[in-house]
Amino acid sequence: MLLTLSVVLSGCMVGPDYHRPKIEPPAQFKSPATSAPATLIAPEWWRLYRDADLDQLVATATVSNQSLAQAAAAVDQARALARVAASFLAPTISANPTFTRQRVSATRASALTGAVVGTSASYNDWLVPIDLTYELDVWGRVRRGLESSSAQAVASVDDEAMVRLMVQTDVAQIYYTLRLLDAETEILAQTVAAYREQVRVLTVQFNTGLASETVVSQAEAQLQSTLAQQKDIARARADQEHALAILCGQPAPSFTVAARPLRDVAPPEIPVGLPATLLARRPDVAAAEQTVVAANAQIGVAMAAFYPQFSLASLVGFESANLRILTDWKSRVASIMAGVSQPIFNRGRLKADLEATRAQYRQTVATYLNQVLVAYADVEDALTDLHAYDGTVGDLRKAVSASENYLRLAQVQYRTGLVDYLIVIDAERTLLANQLSLAQNVNLQLGASIRLIKALGGGWEDSQAASAGKAGA
Repeated sequence: MLLTLSVVLSGCMVGPDYHRPKIEPPAQFKSPATSAPATLIAPEWWRLYRDADLDQLVATATVSNQSLAQAAAAVDQARALARVAASFLAPTISANPTFTRQRVSATRASALTGAVVGTSASYNDWLVPIDLTYELDVWGRVRRGLESSSAQAVASVDDEAMVRLMVQTDVAQIYYTLRLLDAETEILAQTVAAYREQVRVLTVQFNTGLASETVVSQAEAQLQSTLAQQKDIARARADQEHALAILCGQPAPSFTVAARPLRDVAPPEIPVGLPATLLARRPDVAAAEQTVVAANAQIGVAMAAFYPQFSLASLVGFESANLRILTDWKSRVASIMAGVSQPIFNRGRLKADLEATRAQYRQTVATYLNQVLVAYADVEDALTDLHAYDGTVGDLRKAVSASENYLRLAQVQYRTGLVDYLIVIDAERTLLANQLSLAQNVNLQLGASIRLIKALGGGWEDSQAASAGKAGA
């Protein structure tokens, strides 16, 4: 009976149904895209870089990162709150047993005659009721609240996915920065060794009158400057390793990444696809849309407050003055009450609340549309950088080769007395600068590819479908 009545009366639901805000996505990205075929990237996107050390670090961070653990706890909280909202669709049933002992005054007036009774009495009352309360969701207030809570739960899943993507991409970025610093350390170590030998040879030549003191001082200054660069690189590497330890959820004093110089590594080909697909790929865009869904449902909650609220309350159980016969059939009690609550003198407050809810909805729409624009810009930035670094790396490879030839010729000409030693120093500095610049730009190229994957939403799967499944888990 109660279920039938609920179904009949709850057919109406006030408030607007959700429609995605209109977006006109561009037909294609402006920046040059890669030539990779339009295929999906697996969720474990970092395996595209074919680096076992990177795989291990990302796996560790995914399990141990505390920001990700916090986001996972937020998902659990949002799911629990959604279940709380769903619980109001069903009646609330509770048992409230009570015992009362009452003594009546001997000087009280009789209810019938008005005369003083003259005798006192004590009474026991045992009551074991089962109470049922239920709000008939005629206008959809409860259902709109559940819709809002469910959307917030889905948004929390997308937020967690975004945190996971940020952690994974940060790990990859710092990992390759460490590899870059290892490469710079190796280049500087080789350069320092060459400079030390050079200072030794020139010092011998100076002592025998074959070289001037100026030449020795220049070589010594160059050596000391390079040693200072070594110390800066060592400090920077330690800082990056500490940052990586935090991402991996490990204490910095006991966390170590073995040195392994970055070689001439090319980033993988990354399929970009069309701009419209970002709406399904990016977890932050999906989360922003679910926030719009939640705010839209809250408008229905605010509108339902203008209408009467229908409620039912019932009681069944046993009541007796004697505990021994409390459960006898004659001791049964029952009651049922239907109620209606209609706001009359608070409509100004309800109107203000509805206006505030609609304004909140407009804020979420603006946030969502802005996040879409940010997503497009992120992809464009990454594509632009990736294309630019690809050309720069190619030019620097040629520059390193030319610098090596320049140094070789300068050393030969100096030994034969054709040029001053300043030419050798210039050639050495040019080679060192180009070697370091090449290593740095290879790292920047890898970083741009990682940012492109992040801008595209990581592993390409339907995040909204996945989120919906997770929200109901």
